[in-house]
This record gives sequence, structure tokens and C-alpha cells, in this order.
Amino acid sequence: MVRQPELLRDIALRTGLRPTWGSFVTTRYGPFLIALTMIAAIMVAGFMLPRSEHLASLMATVPAATATLAGARLTAVIAGLSCVGSLVLDAYDGLLGTSIFAVHLLAIILVSGCVIAFRTLRERNTRELIELRTVAETVQRVLLRPLPPSIGSLRIRSEYHASHPHALVGGDLYAVSSTPHSVRILIGDVKGKGLPAVEDAAALLGAFRSTARRTPSLSQLMATLDEAVQAHFDEISATDPNAAERFITALLLEIPADGSSVRMINCGHPPPFVIDHGKAHSLPSMLPAPPLGLNNTRTSDYATTVLPLATGAIVLLYTDGVAEARDTGGNFYELDARIAAWSGCDPGDLLRYVLDGLADHVGGEMRLDDDVALVAVQHHDAECTSRRLEQPAHVDGD
Repeated sequence: MVRQPELLRDIALRTGLRPTWGSFVTTRYGPFLIALTMIAAIMVAGFMLPRSEHLASLMATVPAATATLAGARLTAVIAGLSCVGSLVLDAYDGLLGTSIFAVHLLAIILVSGCVIAFRTLRERNTRELIELRTVAETVQRVLLRPLPPSIGSLRIRSEYHASHPHALVGGDLYAVSSTPHSVRILIGDVKGKGLPAVEDAAALLGAFRSTARRTPSLSQLMATLDEAVQAHFDEISATDPNAAERFITALLLEIPADGSSVRMINCGHPPPFVIDHGKAHSLPSMLPAPPLGLNNTRTSDYATTVLPLATGAIVLLYTDGVAEARDTGGNFYELDARIAAWSGCDPGDLLRYVLDGLADHVGGEMRLDDDVALVAVQHHDAECTSRRLEQPAHVDGD
């Protein structure tokens, strides 16, 4: 098994990066060498000063400093070496057999015992935290599965940024399902935040994945999703008195295999954008429906909007965390203006362009008050693909 310090050193050598002081301190032998240097410095100072100046008490600082850099075992070794150093200095000062020598050893033993105990507890808690985080990340990735990069003639790209800094998913959601004749795409936004929002998102995603392929019409699919969400809210109403106030905005798209059109049902969700050869416009629904979970499960309540889709055009789906992001002055992020200024033709580049503008708008980092989900879908365009291949290669963050 390759240890982390050796792995980091190999990476630094291969990439041409020189070791820094910080990397030296955290390597395998760094804390040990630092502790030996401290012991040597204290002993040299003790030999240089008059014998009336007793520096053996300073040896207690060595294991305390080592515990901040190394584990319990190395700290115990350094504590033993510190006791030996204290013994040498007290012998030089003629303190062996006195109470001062006993106090020096007792101080080192007590300090070392405390820091070793604290270090052991910290390492155990860190291991448990890492294990819990690994399990949580696995569960979150299962909940929000990565979208396939392509289905038939469609190219699909997605981005997700949770508002919580330690979360991978939140109340926003997206999913894709392919049928023999079309591709169906769902994007939604749950009211609220935290674990209740994740639970609601999981209920909608589970219903979509189980019914999207076998439900013939888009309106029937949306009615089925609405019924599943309402059933979920009814179940949790026994423990959550505010369950009646929860809902999910959703946008359901269906693109046929030839990519010639877009069929859409919008339930209170921001309308998508279509970017067609440098021109961008939104796709409002003719008869938008209320959000899911508001007792509106009849198929006739969901009117399908059908619009043509040109070859090479990109359909951009997003959640309100993008459009409602504010800067320090309280101004909203102008998503439509940002998209209108884009002149590319790659869906992945479009998402990065939108997110870069969003990061600049909120202050240079993705400090968001709401989750952000983006999905870009493009019907293959041979001309656009050839232009992308002619462009010089570049390194990005993917």
C-alpha cells in the first residue's frame, strides 16, 4: 500500500512542483525531525547557559507541539525522548535525586498523556467523520445520478451546485429517461432546504424513474408524478404539520428521436431557453400548471406545448437558484443577458459560461443561497461539431 506522504511526494516530483514548508511539515518524517530539532535546541541552550538556569522543563513543549502534527504513536516516542533530554539536562545541572527533577519528569508525562489522549480521540472522530461523509456522498450520488453524455442524437450536459458547502445535492433535481421513440427530461425544484427537501426530491425522482418509460403520453406522466408527490406529502403529514405547504416546481420535456421538436409541460418552473446559432429566447408554456403536490392530478390539467427545434439548437433548463442569485447590491443575475452574449455552440461550454458569470455575480465564488441545477440538451449539428474540432485544444476543469 502506498502511503499518502510518498504519494504526494511522487506527484510533486512528476509534476515538477518543489516541496513547500507546509508539505514538509505534514510528511512522514517532518514532525519527527522538527521534534528532534526542538529537543536539540533546548539541550544546546541548557548547556550554554549557567547551571542555575534549568531548561529541562521546556521539554514538555516538545510532545505538545508534536501532537499537532503527528499521531499518537509518534507523540509517545517524542515524549520518551523528551524525558531522556530532561534527564540529561538535569544531570548536567546536578538535579538528579531532587524534587525539581521529579517535577520536570512529571510535567512531561502529564502533558504527553493529555495530548496523546486528545490526539487519539481526534483521530477516531476524524475516521468516523470520513466514513460518514463517504456514506453520505454515496447516498447523494445514488439519489442524483449523473446524466448520460448522449442519448441517440442528443448531447446532454449537466451541472449541480448545492447551496450547502458540504452537500452534493439539495432540493434541486434532474433526471433523464429514454423511450423507444423519444427522450424525456425532468428538472425540478423543491420548496425548502435541508433533509426534507432532499426527501421530497427523492420521492419525485423515484416516481419519474419508475414510470417515465412506460407512460405513453407526457400529460399522463406529469399527472402520475403529481399523484406520487401528493401521496408522499400525505404520508409525511403525520409527522410534519407543514407538509401541506410543501410543493415541487417541475418542468418535463420530451424530444423525439429525430430532435425536430420539443414537447413541454411546465408546473410552476422557470421556462427554458433555446439558443439557436447565436440567438436566445425563452420557451414559455401556453397553459402552465401549478407546482406538483397541490392536488392537481387530472391528466386534462396538463397542457402540452409543442415547439419546433432546429438542428444544433441548445435547450437550457435551469432552476431558480440561477435566476434569483443576487450580488452584494441585491441585484439579480441577468441570465438572459448572459446567454444572449454567448456565441459558442457546445452545451458543456454554455454551462461553464453561465456558471462563470454566476460566480462573478455573487462575488467570485459559488456562495449561493439556493441550489443550482443546469441541464443543456443539443441535437447533433455536424457543422458545429466540425468547428469545435478545428478549435485549438485547451485544458478546462472537467
